[in-house]
Amino acid sequence: MPEIHITYLNGPDVERLALTDAEILAAIEQSLAAQGRGETVIEPRVHLIPEPGRIDGHFNVLRGYVRPLKAAGVKVVGDFVDNYKKGLPSEFGILNLFDPETGTPTAIVDATGITEMRTGAVTALGAKYLARKGSKVLGHIGARGTAYWNVRLLDHLFDFEEIRVHSRRPESREAFAARLTADLGKPVTVTTDWRSTVEGADIVVEASRLSEPTPLLKTEWIAPAAFVVPYGTMSAVELDLTDIMDKLVVDDWGQCKGGPFGALREHVNAGKLSEATLHAELGQIVAGLKPGRESETERNLFWHRGLSTSDVALGVALLEKAERLGVGQRLRYA
Repeated sequence: MPEIHITYLNGPDVERLALTDAEILAAIEQSLAAQGRGETVIEPRVHLIPEPGRIDGHFNVLRGYVRPLKAAGVKVVGDFVDNYKKGLPSEFGILNLFDPETGTPTAIVDATGITEMRTGAVTALGAKYLARKGSKVLGHIGARGTAYWNVRLLDHLFDFEEIRVHSRRPESREAFAARLTADLGKPVTVTTDWRSTVEGADIVVEASRLSEPTPLLKTEWIAPAAFVVPYGTMSAVELDLTDIMDKLVVDDWGQCKGGPFGALREHVNAGKLSEATLHAELGQIVAGLKPGRESETERNLFWHRGLSTSDVALGVALLEKAERLGVGQRLRYA
């Protein structure tokens, strides 16, 4: 058997490669279009909960294949709410990439940054196709790692006049706003409650971290023609939120219709979000198979659980850039 080597990209390597906003969005948009055309395989995620009731955290295992990229991948990412108490991020991830023709491992990539970037990119691309083009006010609930990329990539597309952010801990929301203000070059408003964050916003993103479902985001606060993205692990929205929406869109119905977690889990259980009420998967819209926003007045909702194919797409984009720039390590596997 010939020698087999893999490429290893650690966290500092990923930071050094510094994918631009445009590079991130292009990679994810390409993978979404492939999904819409039926050129991907997305296995529903599975979960490992090490200590139910004692440790507030779990592992997600995501598996996917993207034919145009000639890559398959498995990502394991931990989500541990109390990590901040230890000075650690809530999420750590590893992405393993493989040759789909032979099963040969090709790369190991620090996926902590990938998870944050691809989540923000999917949020932003949902807005590209489903929000009003003239959206100028963003209301964002939550300040975890993915939240930064939500705001950054949304602002890349919309250049907001007003950005409002809120999270449960004052120190968290203040630090979040300060980082965004520095990086975006514009003021970011810190709010002390959900209502002042959400009410009147053109785009609303709910990325809270609740320990149990609690309807903190009220349906009556959602403005006409607004675009809403709830994607917290536990539901923070009211059951009638879907009733006011013109279009309900998800990233992958196979994942959204089952499992214990997700912002709209109760809506699926109650039949408010079903194959009958679902407008489309985002990939179908990106591929041009179904329409996105069709009027200035419609209210649209996009729920995403996270796509393994997005992880694969960003992993491949990082590897291609790493090869051009000579970044990373080559490790012998066999």
